[in-house]
This record gives sequence, C-alpha cells and structure tokens, in this order.
Amino acid sequence: MEELLPIGSVVLLQDGVKKIMITGYMAVNQEDEQKIYDYSGCIYPEGLLSSDQCLLFFHNQIKEVFFEGYKGEEYQLFCHQLEEIQNRLTSKDTIETI
Repeated sequence: MEELLPIGSVVLLQDGVKKIMITGYMAVNQEDEQKIYDYSGCIYPEGLLSSDQCLLFFHNQIKEVFFEGYKGEEYQLFCHQLEEIQNRLTSKDTIETI
C-alpha cells in the first residue's frame, strides 16, 4: 500500500482543473459498493458546499501535490490501522466469504 497523504492535503487530479482537498479515506460509492476508493475530497478552496459534492479518487489519479497535511503520531497509527483493514478486505479469504 502506498503511503496515504494526510487529511488536509491539497492535490490536483489527472485531467483536473480544480484543486482537491483530501477529507477522508477508504470511501465507498453507494452505486458500486465493491469499489473502495483511497480518498474522499472536496474542491479547494470552496470546501464541501453540499453532500453531493464529495469526490472519490485513487492515489494513482493524483497528478500533483500542492500541500501535504499534518502527519502527527495519530496519523502514523491511523495509517497502520488502515493498512491492516485494507489487507483484510483484499485478502483472498475475505473476498470468498463475502
């Protein structure tokens, strides 16, 4: 798993024209619950103006990082926990039992 950017990071996605601020991790689209996105985000600097403006994207879609958010002790622990969850979700055993 690639190291996730911290919440608050500001990025530009490939083919994007507006910057995106990362607001969350491991987001699921209600229309395709089998796909787990690396990040959720909102447009920057406007922020989340309504609930239907949340963007979901993968790490490999990031073209440029303009600002990297705070990486404290809690962030390191949280990333470790996310990696464990992701490993469980993507393991062959888990997929077969779902």
